[in-house]
Amino acid sequence: MWAIFAQVGPALLSFIAPLVIWLVFKDRSRFVDQEAKEALNFQITLIFVHIAAAIITVITFTLGSFVYLVFIAALVFMILAAVENSKGAPYRYPVNIRLIK
Repeated sequence: MWAIFAQVGPALLSFIAPLVIWLVFKDRSRFVDQEAKEALNFQITLIFVHIAAAIITVITFTLGSFVYLVFIAALVFMILAAVENSKGAPYRYPVNIRLIK
């Protein structure tokens, strides 16, 4: 259950949800530890993408705002991760900078 919350929580709370879940439950379950770290790393990656998209949008005078479509794909990936976690299977995001190991 906590692994699922770590995957869909960022839709409301950004990186805070997987960070709190990882810090609280990392010693209780190896699966939750693994999946919360994966979700946290994905949210950190999205922060980098958001900063890059903002810079591109400013430089191109809003012509680069199509870059924000990436966040729709990110939402789809979070839903796919939650579905896989509900089955008890781990999920690896296709594009993820794994800063927290």
